[in-house]
Order: sequence, then structure tokens, then C-alpha cells
Amino acid sequence: MVRGLLFCFVLFLFIGGTTDCFAQAGQLQVSGGGISLSIDPQAAEEDYSAPVQILLLLTLLSVAPAALMLLTAFTRIVIVLSMLRQALAMPSTPPNSVLVSFALILTIYVMLPVFESINAQAIEPYMKKEVSAGEAITLARVPIQEFMINQTQEKNIALILELSEKSAPNFAADLEFSTLVPAFLLSELQSAFEIGFIIFLPFIMIDLIVASVLMSMGMIMLPPTSISLPIKILVFVLIEGWSLLAYSLIGSFK
Repeated sequence: MVRGLLFCFVLFLFIGGTTDCFAQAGQLQVSGGGISLSIDPQAAEEDYSAPVQILLLLTLLSVAPAALMLLTAFTRIVIVLSMLRQALAMPSTPPNSVLVSFALILTIYVMLPVFESINAQAIEPYMKKEVSAGEAITLARVPIQEFMINQTQEKNIALILELSEKSAPNFAADLEFSTLVPAFLLSELQSAFEIGFIIFLPFIMIDLIVASVLMSMGMIMLPPTSISLPIKILVFVLIEGWSLLAYSLIGSFK
């Protein structure tokens, strides 16, 4: 069990290339700004000892949030949910803990096919000792890379290649993670703001209508938000807004 959890975190760390990690048994190394992997041939087939596994697991837990934001659908989902709170004029409701938990649940549903592919192609063969750790890492990169490429806009890839002064590869699968990760993050931010703009429109209309009605009735001293807020909540509840938003967010990744 510990080996399986450890291997999952090692996969995310190697795929993202965000920190340096040295494993005594296998001499594994990952450097930021790219991926550099070296495995001692004599130790590649050996299992890590329990103390080394625990040490690596505790170390890699610190980079798990970065991997969650950089390699999954979490960024788009949590930004859209945050913009929904602003559109409803309730910046602290639902609380951040509830919002992040909901975003994590939706992220799991979106990333479930990717996790299943990683488990079938890399983790299970590695646990059965059919492939080495290096081969399992290479196999595990493919599903995540395919997901990121599908969600990344070509113009953002071209922008990152131009900024890094690199030439475009012949195939998308040949993109380095140092190029794909920032391009993917830019695309997620763009998509999140586009969805957030659509969410804002009906609530802005409610604010304008309420403000116009109050103005025509001469009730200038009454804040429009005190009337529009319960109306917006009522409309959001009547259309089953949370279910509709969850369905739309998950569908935006297909």
C-alpha cells in the first residue's frame, strides 16, 4: 500500500519536473525546468526500503498541491466557482473549504479516465514487477500528456515556444513538459474566465433591472444589492444552479 501511494506521487513529481529528488536506492533525479531521469542499472529492479519510501512520500507530499494545479482540471474549476461567488455578491459564501472540496470532487470526476489509464498502463504492471520504475514513469506520462494537449490551445503553445526560443516539434506528443505545462495553465485560465463571463451576465442583468426599478420608484437611498441578492439566490436555486454548473464544468473538458 505504501509502495503504491509512493509511486503515484513519484509519477506526478517526475511528470511535472518541479523539484529535485534523489533516491538512494535507484539514484533517481528530477530537475526543474525540464525532466532529467537517471536510474542506476544495477538498482533499477530493486525495491526501495521502507525508510526511503516514507522519506520520499513525506517529501513529495509537499509538491502534491503544485501538481494538482499544474497538471489537472482543478485550476479551471476552482476559478469558475470563485467567480460564481463574486457574481452572486457573496464573496465568503460558500466558505473556501467547501468550495475547494467541491472543486476537488469535480476534478476527480474529470481526471478519472486519466487516472484509470495510468493505473492500467503503469501502476499495475509496476506492482506486478512487469516493468521497471523508469518504464512505468514513461508509460504514466502518456495519459496526462494527452489530457493536457487536448485542453491546451495551439496559440498558447506557440507563445511559450516563442518565449523560450524553441522550435515547434513535428508532433504534439514530442512537446516538453517545460513547454506544455505553462501553455496548459494559460489555456485553463483563458477557459475559466470565458466561463466566468457567461456566468456573470444573467446576474448583471438582475442587478440592472433592480437598480432601474428602484430608480423609477424614487427609492434612491435603498441599496440595490439588498433587493437583487435574494432574487439572484432564488433564481440560482430555481434553475438548480449547482447541478447545472457541475455538469457544464465537467462537460467543458470533453
